[in-house]
Amino acid sequence: MKAIRLHEHSGPAGFVYEEAEQPQPGEGEIVVRVHAVAVTPTELNWVPTLTARSGEPRPLPIIPGHEFSGVVSAVGPKVVDLTTGDAVFGMNDWCRDGAQAEYCVARVDEVARKPLSVDHLHAAVTPISALTAWQGLIGRAKLAAGQRVLVHGASGAVGVFAVQLAHWRSAHVIGTASAKNLEFVRGLGADETVDYRAQGFEDVVGKVDVVFDTVGGDTLARSWDVLKPGGTAITIVSPQTREQRVRNAFFIVEPRGSELAEIARLIDAGAIRPVVGAVFPLAQARQAYEHKALRGKVVLRVIDEAAADAPSQAEDGR
Repeated sequence: MKAIRLHEHSGPAGFVYEEAEQPQPGEGEIVVRVHAVAVTPTELNWVPTLTARSGEPRPLPIIPGHEFSGVVSAVGPKVVDLTTGDAVFGMNDWCRDGAQAEYCVARVDEVARKPLSVDHLHAAVTPISALTAWQGLIGRAKLAAGQRVLVHGASGAVGVFAVQLAHWRSAHVIGTASAKNLEFVRGLGADETVDYRAQGFEDVVGKVDVVFDTVGGDTLARSWDVLKPGGTAITIVSPQTREQRVRNAFFIVEPRGSELAEIARLIDAGAIRPVVGAVFPLAQARQAYEHKALRGKVVLRVIDEAAADAPSQAEDGR
C-alpha cells in the first residue's frame, strides 16, 4: 500500500511517500480502507508520536495521522458490530501507526459509523476535533443550558466544534477570532464574537462559566480573570506555568466510539457540521502540513472520489 512515513524527526521535511506493508487486524480490530485522513501539524511533536507506551522511542519510519474516514476492508476475531463494506470514521491509538496510508488499523471502540449526510472528507476532519470539544465541554465542564462559555480560537479545527456543541447545549457562546472570521463564527452559533486583534476579550466579555481554550500562552493566562467563582477552564494547549497546571485545565482527547456515534447523529440531524479548510492528495502531505487554513482543518484525500487532482485551497465557509 502507499503511505506517508516519517523517516526522521524533522517535521514534514522527514515525510516520504512510499510503499508500506498493509496492516492486518488483531482481536477486536478492523482494517479500514482509508478514503480521507485529517492533518494535525502539532502531532509530529507529541510524545506518543515518538514514544511507545513502554517509554521506549518508537522506531522509524512512522505513519502519522490519527483521524480518518473510510470503509471496513477486514475484521479481526471477536468483531461483531462491524463488517466489511461498512463506512466508518474514527481516531486510532496515538502510539501506533496512523492513517495517512491506503489502509489503517483501529480498534472497534475507536470508530463509529460514518455520518450519512457528509462525504469522507468532512467525516475525516471530525473525530479528534469534535471529540476534543465534546470531552472538554460536556465531559469535563458539564456545560449546561444558559451558561456563558468563551471559546478561544473559535474558527479553528477544534473551535468550530466547540462553538457548535455549546450552541447545541443552549449555552450563551462567545467566540474569539480574527476580524475576517467573525461572521463565520456567528454562523456557527456564537451569540457574541470578539476580534482578538482589536481588543482584549477580558475588557468586553464579562464573567463566564466556562473557558474553552485552543490558543494557550497569554490568552489562557488572561482567561482566569473572566471566570466566575467555581467556573471551569479547559485548554488543549499544554500549560507552561505551575499555576495553570495546578488548576487542572489541560486534557488530552481519548478515542471513544460511543461519543463519535453521538456526534455522527448530531451531524446527520444538522445540529453541527464539519468544516474542511483545504484538501490535498495524500502524496502532498508535506504541503498539507505547511498550509495554514483560514478556518477548519486540512484533510488529505486518499481515494479521489471526486476525480480532482489538484489541491483545493477554498475554505469551507458554508
